[in-house]
Amino acid sequence: MSPREYPALPRGRHRLSRDDVRTAQRDKLIAGMADVVAEKGYNKATIADVLRRVHVSRETFYQQFSDKEDCFLATLDRCADVVLAMIAAAVPSAEDAPPVERFARGLSAYLAALAEQWPVTRTFFLEAFAAGSAAQQRRFAAQERFAVVVDAGFAADPAWRALPDPAFAARFLAGGLSALVTAAVAADAPGRLADLHEPVVALVRHLLD
Repeated sequence: MSPREYPALPRGRHRLSRDDVRTAQRDKLIAGMADVVAEKGYNKATIADVLRRVHVSRETFYQQFSDKEDCFLATLDRCADVVLAMIAAAVPSAEDAPPVERFARGLSAYLAALAEQWPVTRTFFLEAFAAGSAAQQRRFAAQERFAVVVDAGFAADPAWRALPDPAFAARFLAGGLSALVTAAVAADAPGRLADLHEPVVALVRHLLD
């Protein structure tokens, strides 16, 4: 994986407000943490690794975060937002497409995006489990958000609403897909993600048949 570029803030006088500078620095640290953790794993990653990656001072780091875990939790939140944004962008907005077809098209684009954003995917799906209970809770909370998106996507399908517990079905589907993605991440095999599309969609079609 080629190293990510981390744009430097302008030197000397500039028009950025103090809040703009703090936000830019925070974004760089979060991006750097995601990349370092994806490469080295949470346990081996250090604050020094992140600072070297993004060229930010230790003083600036501690102005933003209390410690490594605090930065990583913020990184997980950002990764969750990125993953959910991938889903929102992937699902076609055409009202005339049946819910299963929207799900199939959205899932295809979603899996492709996860493969392309491998550091984010690895950090979110795998490294959260190595970072302790707080990180794991963030990870599972994001999975619940995904389940809500799945359930809402099928809301117009009578067969889905006729299920004994549609919300549980969405949680089951989200959890199963998450486990399969995590297995591919653990094997460092982004190419395996596309292989999940056909069996997952086939299962949903059978469930709603």
